Amino acid sequence: MSVNFDNAATTFPKPFSVRRTLVNAINLYGGNAGRGGHVLANRTSEMVYNVREKVASFFDAKTENTIFCLNCTHALNTAIQGIVNKGDHVVISSVEHNSVFRPVVALAESGKIKYSIAQVYPDKEQTLSEFKKCIRPETKAIICTIASNVTGQVMPYKEIASLCKENNICMIADGAQACGVLPVKLSDGINILCTAGHKGLYGITGTGILITDGKYPIRPLMQGGTGSVSAQPSQPDFLPDSLESGTQGIIGISTIKAGIEFIEEKTLDRIYIEETRLCNQFIKSLSEENEVIIYRNDICEYVPIVSFNIAGIEPETVAEELNKDGFCLRAGLHCAPLAHQTLGTLSGTVRFAPSVFNNSREVFQLSNSIKKCVRKLKS
Repeated sequence: MSVNFDNAATTFPKPFSVRRTLVNAINLYGGNAGRGGHVLANRTSEMVYNVREKVASFFDAKTENTIFCLNCTHALNTAIQGIVNKGDHVVISSVEHNSVFRPVVALAESGKIKYSIAQVYPDKEQTLSEFKKCIRPETKAIICTIASNVTGQVMPYKEIASLCKENNICMIADGAQACGVLPVKLSDGINILCTAGHKGLYGITGTGILITDGKYPIRPLMQGGTGSVSAQPSQPDFLPDSLESGTQGIIGISTIKAGIEFIEEKTLDRIYIEETRLCNQFIKSLSEENEVIIYRNDICEYVPIVSFNIAGIEPETVAEELNKDGFCLRAGLHCAPLAHQTLGTLSGTVRFAPSVFNNSREVFQLSNSIKKCVRKLKS
C-alpha cells in the first residue's frame, strides 16, 4: 500500500468521521438546498446552514459572509476578479500559486489592472519592506498566501494585513496551506480569506471556502439560480446568495463540518506539533546526505512542508523512484513557478508534506528510500 506524503495537495486518508459523514450525506441529503419547501430540500438546507455556521465560527466570521466554492482556486478567482476595477493596481508576493498569479496576469493583459510583485525573503521585516515599496495610490488589494505551498514558509500575513488597513487596501489571503494547521482568523486583519476544504480541513475534494468581512463588495463571478428572489433578472445583491449560483456541492460541504470537528477535537496545536515533528525527523535523517538539498532557512517559520532535491537529478526522476518504493510525493513546480524562481529551483523540487495520519516509521522508511535513490541515481 502506498504512503501519502503529498498532503499539501489534498489530505489522505481522511478521518473516519469524515468518511462516515460522506456516506450518511449520500443517504440523507437528496434535496437541493434553498430550492423547494419539501422535506428533502429543507433537510439539506438545514445541513448546509449548519456547516456554514461551523466554518464561520472556526474562522471568526459571520455566517452569512461564508461562501462555499468548488476549491480554493475558485474562491481566489471570485475574490480577485470580484473586487478590482479598471485602473486598479494590486500587489502579490513572489511565492504565489498560479491560482493568484494567473488571474492577476489575465486581468493585466486585458488592460484592466496593473500589478507589482513583492519579493519574499527569509527575513520578515525585509519582506514587509518590499510590500511597502510596491504600494501606490491606486493599489486596491494585496493578495498574499499565508504559507508557501512549495517550502511551507509562513508569510508575515498579520503584519501585511495591518499594512493594508493603514492604507485602506483590501487584504486577500490564500489560506490553502495554513488553514487547519495555523490558527488563522478573519480577525487577524484579513478582509477576504480563501481556502480549500479538502486540505487541512480534511473535507473531500471539490470543496472550497471564501470568507469576507464585508468591507469590500465582491461582484459575482457567475450568475444563475440561487433559490432566492428568483423573479428578478439580476443576481441577488446579498451574501451568501450573490456568490453561490447553481446547485452546491452538497455532499462535499457536509464533510467540511466533520473535518473541522476532527481538528477541534485533536486541536490545531497538536496537529501542528505532530506534523512539524515528522518534518524535523525527515530533515535530521537526511542531514548527513551531502547530495540531498533541503530548502529551509533557520530564521523562517514553516508549516509542515519540506522541499528537497538530490543534486544533479531532476525532481520528477526522484519522485518516480520513491513511487516505486510506495511513497507518494509531488515533484516539479507545484503550480507555483513564481515561488521556484524565488527559491532558485527552476526545475522544481520534491515536496514532503505529512499529515497527522503519518508516523515516524513511515518517515524513517522514506528517508532510507531517498538514501537508496542517492546511491542508485548518482552511481
